[in-house]
Amino acid sequence: MAIDVTGGFDEEREFVFATQPTDPEARESVNAWIWDDSGAFGIARTGVEAVADQWQTHNVQFNLAFADGRVYTLAGPGPTHDPLGKDGRARILGSGPLRFELVEPFRHLRMTYDGPALTTTAEAQIKGWMPAPGSAQVHVTADIDIFPAAPPWENGSTSDEARHILATQEEGFLIGYPWRFEQLGRARGTIVVGGETHHLDGGANRIRRQGVRRLASFWGHVWQAALFPSGRGFGFQVYPPRKDGKTTYNEGYVVDDGQQLPARVVRAPFLHSLEASGEDVTCVLETPHGTIEIGGETLMSTFMIMPPEVGGGMQLQQALARYRWDGESAVGMLERSSTPDRMD
Repeated sequence: MAIDVTGGFDEEREFVFATQPTDPEARESVNAWIWDDSGAFGIARTGVEAVADQWQTHNVQFNLAFADGRVYTLAGPGPTHDPLGKDGRARILGSGPLRFELVEPFRHLRMTYDGPALTTTAEAQIKGWMPAPGSAQVHVTADIDIFPAAPPWENGSTSDEARHILATQEEGFLIGYPWRFEQLGRARGTIVVGGETHHLDGGANRIRRQGVRRLASFWGHVWQAALFPSGRGFGFQVYPPRKDGKTTYNEGYVVDDGQQLPARVVRAPFLHSLEASGEDVTCVLETPHGTIEIGGETLMSTFMIMPPEVGGGMQLQQALARYRWDGESAVGMLERSSTPDRMD
């Protein structure tokens, strides 16, 4: 069955802000997780975050990870790029060394990176390593094309409960509701690290968000997604239980036979310990066609372990994992966070 990779969305949603928004909290972002099918290396999140009240600089994050534990990372503000493409449309979001260009709405996105990255390891990050002046660095270049291969999934679109929670509780501001979607696809390109060339042939999950986002009250989450060789795929986000007893956000989807079906998380691998690889991250989803179990094991990770005075000591893992579903295997993404009181 042919897949409508637009999901029926208006293609205008793909273009970025051409000028500075008037709302100082307005935020524009393009993010992607990109991996090689070998499971040997990948980008465990890269993105540009543009906030209206700091429009002359946009924030950059770049996390390149290898299965042997190496991590090359950059985070911080950089000078903005001109958003206008050759046709005069606002199709570019870039900052410093990182640039995303919309080549064709819902069909082709190009990511390029050309600049420094700090060198560290996942184990060092687990022990609290943070970027600091004088940290060793290496030059990294990347030129990667992303081709969506599944319908986009918009948060709040699969159930009345999810939509209500995002519209009325803090979870909506944490995610960036009501204007956020993500989309699985294929990725091809080249990454050069200190003169060492890696040819990438794999997959990606790319994210578009536009609106207000506030993270001060964040208490943790699990986010997983992958696209399998047959075209099947899955993705979800779920939060740990709220301390006030209210129902929290739990929403996902599966792609099967070209169709996107709603899903709800029955079991998720919440973050309770910090391990760079080899951890079981199996999940269980409930769909209209029954309950499915998707096996998972982490391949490589990057971490950010906040000090207590920053975000209450929030601990963040951004990783790539090997998933298994009914005999198929695929690499995909994993992001998890937790507060110190929820850790083992």
